[in-house]
Amino acid sequence: MRTITPICSLLLFVIPAMSHAQGNATPATPPAATALPRTPAPAGAAVYIISPQNGAKVTSPVTVRFGLKGMGIAPAGVVKENTGHHHLLIDTDLPPDNLPIPNDEKHRHFGAGQTEADIMLTPGQHTLQLVLGDSNHIPHQPPVVSQKITITVQ
Repeated sequence: MRTITPICSLLLFVIPAMSHAQGNATPATPPAATALPRTPAPAGAAVYIISPQNGAKVTSPVTVRFGLKGMGIAPAGVVKENTGHHHLLIDTDLPPDNLPIPNDEKHRHFGAGQTEADIMLTPGQHTLQLVLGDSNHIPHQPPVVSQKITITVQ
C-alpha cells in the first residue's frame, strides 16, 4: 500500500505532462477559411427562376426551370469568360460569396450545365433561389443571384 500511493501521485503529474507534450492537451483552432479569387460578372447579368412562379402550389417532384441573361452556361471546371453554372438553394440563405458554394441537400449543384431539374420536396412551404457559380463553384463578383421565391408542395 505504501508503494502504490507514491506511484499514483507520480502518475497524476506525468500523464498530463505527456499528453501536453504530444499535443493532445487542447485542440488547435482550425485556420480561417481563405477567400478565393472571384470571377467578374458582366454588368446586367441576371439569373432567375422561370418556373415555378412565386406563390405556386405544386406537387413533388417539382420541375424547376432556370433562366439566365447576359451570361452563358458552362460546366463546372470550364474556364470561359462570362459563363457559369447554376446552384439551387432550397430552404436556406445565401452562402458567403467569396467561398465555394456548399454541395448538400440545401445547395444543389448543376455543374454539367443543366438548366432545369426535378426536385423531390416534402409537403409544405419551401423557398428556392438560384446562384450562378464560376468554374470553381464560387459566386461571381458581383454575385449573380435570383430573387428568393416561396412555393407550397401539396
